[in-house]
Amino acid sequence: MDSWQKAAPGGVGEDALEIRTVNGMVEIRDPRNDAVVVRTTPRKWAAFVLGVKAGEFDHFVAD
Repeated sequence: MDSWQKAAPGGVGEDALEIRTVNGMVEIRDPRNDAVVVRTTPRKWAAFVLGVKAGEFDHFVAD
């Protein structure tokens, strides 16, 4: 089991999500509420990251 790592550039920031891999799966959590863990496959996680980089979810962020 890998340890949790900050998803923010440089691994800093209290609002940064934490991510790790466990048994071939990707787990994501908010360190302020670490009782909730989202679990997904590496393929789905990679697709999500590509979508974020492409701006696919920008409409969810207030201007």
